[in-house]
Amino acid sequence: MTDVVATEITISPLEALGQDIVARATGVLGHSVAFGELTIVAKTSTVVETLTFLRDDAACRFHQLVDLTGVDYPERAARFDVVYHLLSMVKNARIRLKVMTDEDTPVPSVTPVFPVADWFEREAFDMYGIFFEGHPDLRRILTDYGFHGHPLRKDFPMTGYVEVRYDDELKRVVYEPVKITEFRAFDFLSPWEGAKYALPGDEKAEKRAGDA
Repeated sequence: MTDVVATEITISPLEALGQDIVARATGVLGHSVAFGELTIVAKTSTVVETLTFLRDDAACRFHQLVDLTGVDYPERAARFDVVYHLLSMVKNARIRLKVMTDEDTPVPSVTPVFPVADWFEREAFDMYGIFFEGHPDLRRILTDYGFHGHPLRKDFPMTGYVEVRYDDELKRVVYEPVKITEFRAFDFLSPWEGAKYALPGDEKAEKRAGDA
């Protein structure tokens, strides 16, 4: 007769917290744990309610918004991830909340929940063109007045659209269309792992293939 030994499956505290948040928080679609970090995916329309839950719920208590940023995936219809990084000093734990949006659909501003999000959302708007509905002062924060485009989008040209120089005759800074005739070819490979260069006069330093 075979004895059946019951084994208890244990899960990590982060996995348990993720399951609890998915079960109880508003608008949460799923969670994952990777490299010791918990990530929550939520509906864009309920991001304010989700963050309020993460801040106020006794099992969470993520009272500090550390950062807010964007990620661009041009191949997706909802090309942008808006990522919120939260810290719980009480639990000594971090959590990442993600929502998705496109170029035209605004994300609700979370400044009523975390006032520090004010400048974070302005930076995401400036760098990615993500709109935040209800933001008290949504304007650029890093680029200059009249700047064209959003520099961290994957489709933003490496050269930008304008160049800046000081005109000694006009005695002022002028903006002009970029005048680059060609791109320089930069080789970022390690010289030990990538392309090999032959120095002048050193072409025979290495044996050619087939030499004895």
